[in-house]
Amino acid sequence: MDTATHISMGVALGGLATLDPVVQQDSTLFTCVMVGTIVGSNAPDFDTLLKLKNNAVYIRNHRGITHSIPAVIVWGVTIATVIHTFVPQVNFVHLYFWTFLAVILHVFVDIFNAYGTQAARPINRNWIALGFINTFDPYIFGLHAVGIVAWLLFGADPGITFLLLYFIIALYYVKRYFDKKEIVSKIEQHFDDVESIVTSPTIKHNVWRIAITTTENFYVARAEGGKIKILDQFKRKKLPDHPAMHKALQDDNVQAFIFFSPVYRWEIEESDNYTEVRFIDLRYRSKGHYPFVAVVKLDSDYHIRNSYTGWIYSEDKLQKKLDPLPQ
Repeated sequence: MDTATHISMGVALGGLATLDPVVQQDSTLFTCVMVGTIVGSNAPDFDTLLKLKNNAVYIRNHRGITHSIPAVIVWGVTIATVIHTFVPQVNFVHLYFWTFLAVILHVFVDIFNAYGTQAARPINRNWIALGFINTFDPYIFGLHAVGIVAWLLFGADPGITFLLLYFIIALYYVKRYFDKKEIVSKIEQHFDDVESIVTSPTIKHNVWRIAITTTENFYVARAEGGKIKILDQFKRKKLPDHPAMHKALQDDNVQAFIFFSPVYRWEIEESDNYTEVRFIDLRYRSKGHYPFVAVVKLDSDYHIRNSYTGWIYSEDKLQKKLDPLPQ
């Protein structure tokens, strides 16, 4: 989920903690728990700092080790221990429990969007991306906002308020699961040779991006109001035995892209001065454009001169990142 939703979840968990008699009876512990749940609800995303290094490192590692099983335990212990160091008189067990729960909730909700996480590490390194909740879901964020306002401005009981809120959100998740299941069912009825279906819900409740892989083709589709429309079709092609492709596959940006992207196509464009190899993720089509790419430019001797991976919404901006290419 996005940062704003994670923060609101941290506040909500702090309010929910008032159902714990030990927390309810100790205002200092409640304050510590609130700090712990807000920090814990955001801690796994501290790997966003990897963007400061480069996109390849960020893409390969974001929602990776920091969202793993060992990391969840370490985050909870570390945050609770730091807080307890400054306020040693509070009950550590209850502080740790609520902080740990906030970290778990962060990782748990992240598996439901299209980006996903490596939450099962070290058991396996597969990306778990269920693809039926948008990274920013206005309904989920809105419900949290209503609950927080009801508590802080109107004096509603925070424990009961957020218990009810999470019951409603759980029902919402069930609904979204069946929304996706209906879309997948319709696609499987239409195509006899489906190998995979990747769904990406948009911020609009009834609008979904879909990438379909069959034995022969990739299809990019859009579902809106229960109706599915095929927008693009691409022939599936094996990676060619081409020196430019061999070189491109050694590039860090390309390796990060392939590690992250489950469905993509490739292009090779050759000219007198350079060769460009491009990998295009098919999950994020927006206004006819595919913004998540990895591109490598090579000179006439197939030496890599520049490369890029990330989200880019303008071909001019992409070429500016790749140029100037020495003549």
